[in-house]
Amino acid sequence: MTEHSKIPVPGKDAKKGKSLFERAEGMFGGEGYAPAPVPKDLAKPVNRKVAKPKVPAAAQPAAEQPAPAPAPAASVTPQAAAAPAPVEQPAAPVAKPRIGFSGDRHPVDRELLAHHGLIMPDGPVTGLLEEFRIVKRQLLKAARADASGMASRILVCSPLPDEGKTFCATNLALAMASERDCEVVLVDADVAKPSVLSTLGLPKGPGLMDALANPEIAVEDCVIATDISGLFVLPAGNQTSADSEYLASARTSEVLARLTQGAPERVLVFDSPPALAASPAADLANHVGQALVVARADKTGQSALEDALSLLSNCPDIKLLLNDAHFSPSGRRFGAYYGYGG
Repeated sequence: MTEHSKIPVPGKDAKKGKSLFERAEGMFGGEGYAPAPVPKDLAKPVNRKVAKPKVPAAAQPAAEQPAPAPAPAASVTPQAAAAPAPVEQPAAPVAKPRIGFSGDRHPVDRELLAHHGLIMPDGPVTGLLEEFRIVKRQLLKAARADASGMASRILVCSPLPDEGKTFCATNLALAMASERDCEVVLVDADVAKPSVLSTLGLPKGPGLMDALANPEIAVEDCVIATDISGLFVLPAGNQTSADSEYLASARTSEVLARLTQGAPERVLVFDSPPALAASPAADLANHVGQALVVARADKTGQSALEDALSLLSNCPDIKLLLNDAHFSPSGRRFGAYYGYGG
């Protein structure tokens, strides 16, 4: 057991007026308790910057700066002081000269035009003329909106033979030639079976394939001028065993560019072979901006048409033309309004 008799009784020490700290000091000894000394100057912190008191600008003494030495007078001639640095101006593009078609004008046989049921120049307004007026408006609108000039090259094609591609290409060229600000070059690109010259009654001569095969032949010298204002014809030329290869070559682009050089109003209309019968149609699709695919009513099948469109897919703008249609659900009868049936 712990002996408790030696522990002072609080009541007796309290009567003598001693506090608890004094009684503890008497029991444990010691020299008494005193507060720790406080230094007069505290050490400056080492982990942060001490902000200096801001002094108003008016109270800051102006620092005396030495006066800068005057710069020596430079000797400059009036010519050097007035001449600005030359500015290089971009060189303006050089316009290529216009290529025209020389040679005698050959008459187009009007009797042949009537025999083939084509548009008669300077003739009455017929339903056929009105129909091709609508077609040419769409094609010319696209051609004039294209700054590259590719849309001025129009390929007229059909999936299979005997669907009216030459009929439509010739009528389209005749309709465009009547425009007041347009020249048309009808290109016979059906080298295997050319028929444009015989349809118009024009003489034979060198043509497109001759200019492609022989670099010494200028294509503009092969163009035949006609007595129809604004209408020119480029024959197919002599057939070779490499017609498709010539049309796929880089020279084709050069030759076709010469036909429209310096003449932005000039339009090229190509009468090409049928797309499903000869490969040149697909080759020409790489060099034109518009293609007009002729489908004959009650003859051209859907699968043939789809196959032809696939072969001509390199052309960016393909339009369809329904040929030999005798029924109009809307009752369209162009030409009758002018007193002519059609």
